[in-house]
Amino acid sequence: MLWGASLGALELRSEGGATRLRATFPYGAETELAAGRYEVIAARAFADRIERGEDIHLLAGHDFNRPLASRAAGTLQLRDTDAALQIEATIDGQTSWARDFLAAHASGLIRGLSPGFRVHRGGERIERRAAGTLRTITAADLFEVSAVTRPAYSQAQIEAREWQPVGEVAERIVAHHLNRWRL
Repeated sequence: MLWGASLGALELRSEGGATRLRATFPYGAETELAAGRYEVIAARAFADRIERGEDIHLLAGHDFNRPLASRAAGTLQLRDTDAALQIEATIDGQTSWARDFLAAHASGLIRGLSPGFRVHRGGERIERRAAGTLRTITAADLFEVSAVTRPAYSQAQIEAREWQPVGEVAERIVAHHLNRWRL
């Protein structure tokens, strides 16, 4: 399994007891993985498993023992477009690794976004360049997307924002919750 990341953004918002995560993994962003070795993930390279509705996980640090959300649990939604893979997840802070992830992110220690995938046979193009080689991934099985400290793609960044309702918005939320139990 290969790990990679690209230009992207990860946004976290706290709502009630859970944290909502939104991220974008843009396609077509070239990165240098090592001296002279460049890579690009083509548009919809991950479409196969996404469109079939297969289970994909959001993990902390590519560790399947530290899941943050999954499609099977109903806490991870993926939308594949020509421009990017869009990720939306609900992270419940009830596990120690979810609390650790949220704390590390809040401290600025985790800022990378990285997909875990396996390239299909024939799912890549290799081009020789004067400065090295360019590998374009055109078809790969996406198994997970991770929040990481050091993504393979140095451009990948994570951004977080806290959202707390105040004023009229807070009053509407409280009124809604109180009224739903009244007969």
